[in-house]
Amino acid sequence: MKVHIDREADALSLRLSDAPVDESDEVAPGIILNYDIDDTVVGIEVLDVSLRSRRTSSSLSAVPPEPIE
Repeated sequence: MKVHIDREADALSLRLSDAPVDESDEVAPGIILNYDIDDTVVGIEVLDVSLRSRRTSSSLSAVPPEPIE
C-alpha cells in the first residue's frame, strides 16, 4: 500500500495495488474509489482532507510528502 498526501490539492491518496486504474467513482462527496479492469478497488482518494480532519492542518505537516510503502 502506498500513501500520498498532496498538500496543494488538499488530498489523500491510498494506492492498494499497482494495477492501472480503469475507472473511478465518487461514492460520497469527496471520496473516490479507483477500480482496475476487473472492478477491484485499487485506490482510494479523499479530497478536502483538512476540512475532514478534527486535527489542525499542521498535523498533516508531520506526514512525509513522499509515498509510504
